[in-house]
Amino acid sequence: MTISQLGIMISIIVYLGGMLYVGYLCAKKNRSTDDFYLGGRKLGPVVTAMSAEASDMSSWLLMGLPGVAYFCGLADAAWTAIGLAIGTYVNWLLVARRLRRYSAVNHSITIPDFFANRFHDKGKALLGFAALIIIVFFIPYTASGFAACGKLFGSLFGVDYIWAMIISAVVIVGYTALGGFLAASTTDLIQSIIMTIALVIVLVFGINVAGGMEAVIENAKGVAGYLSLVQTGNVVTGEAAPYGTITIISMIAWGLGYFGMPHVLLRFMAIEDDKKLKISRRIATVWVVISMGVAVLIGIVGYAMTNAGAIELFQTSSEAETLIVRIADLISQHSFLAALVAGIILSGILASTMSTADSQLLAAASSVSENVFKSVFGLKLDEKKTMLLARLTVIAIALVAIFIARDSTSSVFGIVSFAWAGFGASFGPVMLFSLFWRRTNRQGALAGMICGGAMVFIWKYLIRPLGGAWDIYELLPAFLVASVAIVVVSILTPAPSEEVTRDFDRVKTMK
Repeated sequence: MTISQLGIMISIIVYLGGMLYVGYLCAKKNRSTDDFYLGGRKLGPVVTAMSAEASDMSSWLLMGLPGVAYFCGLADAAWTAIGLAIGTYVNWLLVARRLRRYSAVNHSITIPDFFANRFHDKGKALLGFAALIIIVFFIPYTASGFAACGKLFGSLFGVDYIWAMIISAVVIVGYTALGGFLAASTTDLIQSIIMTIALVIVLVFGINVAGGMEAVIENAKGVAGYLSLVQTGNVVTGEAAPYGTITIISMIAWGLGYFGMPHVLLRFMAIEDDKKLKISRRIATVWVVISMGVAVLIGIVGYAMTNAGAIELFQTSSEAETLIVRIADLISQHSFLAALVAGIILSGILASTMSTADSQLLAAASSVSENVFKSVFGLKLDEKKTMLLARLTVIAIALVAIFIARDSTSSVFGIVSFAWAGFGASFGPVMLFSLFWRRTNRQGALAGMICGGAMVFIWKYLIRPLGGAWDIYELLPAFLVASVAIVVVSILTPAPSEEVTRDFDRVKTMK
């Protein structure tokens, strides 16, 4: 093992050990399933904001976004980032406070709980279907996070992929099963800090190696369409391609996904004081805008580093996703101290992946133990056994995810894109109508879930391949279809009961 590898490994081991220690500390504070799955609704505004955004961004922030910007230029990365920034702000503005209040009024600790309690669904159809959606989309989503960690360790140290992936999964499962939601949220805060440090170090080092910001801009201007928002470049061929209105709308539509993301929505439900959500909204929005802007800039800087001879030219967008890993490797060559810094950067990539995987794991586990075993099947347990079931469910779901992730060639970002659309279309419209339209009833909510989820599959596999005007990200048409289904079915079926409307009015008038 070289000195640079030793320095990197020390940083990563310290980071992973720290995450497990946080889980151990948080385990002492878990006395009920409400504590385990929602932190007892005691999160402060800073932890709420940063854990929500860290769990949201995943490795896409430090790998996917810089890679797209490097290979294609500004348009694709920028429009996606704009859509996500708008979605982040609007979600905090519209959904956060009302969901926090509503979930407290109807005593909900999971998203399926909220939907079932919102409509007083005694038949448990909403509960069961919502839990099924979470399991279907979150288990492979969690597997993609395990796979990303395994690939990173494998490429850095030449470790067998399977063992690297399993070790990463054990750490994530360890602190999540020990500390539950509080551990996931606290580690997410720490991980967001590490991600920020990684972005800043890489950007400053990259600009210096490239020869300054002027050199970065001049290199970018050398590729046709590279700095345009209506064209995409190609660093291999040097040719530009049009970036049309349909594509722009498709990229901005990513922002709609936030309204249905369980691991983000749970943070809204867990804050201690809903009056502090304004602070959380500002922190979250500022961090998201700055971090995505820096990530896009790193991609542009990376191309200038290639022209300066520091790193080789990436031939595909997939290869370009390793940009920050290559820059960290460059940094590690300077000295042992520099290798420790490189280890912090790579820990940032691990952090971005782990902060998403732990939240997804917890959301999936809560759906299985609370909504399937206890609510649908009627399993009755005391508090101690319920906590044991919660922890065993986390471990069981992780084992399934490890099995799915055993193939090192499995796609990471394809799964993320599809799962994002699935949650956004299945839960997003139902969440918005549940919170803001008094006339929404159980039948309409169920129709929206089913139609939204089904349309994601139909559009992706049957309609989008037709190309042309049909080549739109499946989230947008599925979101619209689900919204129409909710309105039409709610109007054509009996109005919600007096109990349901009374809860709605109570939340609406709360100050």
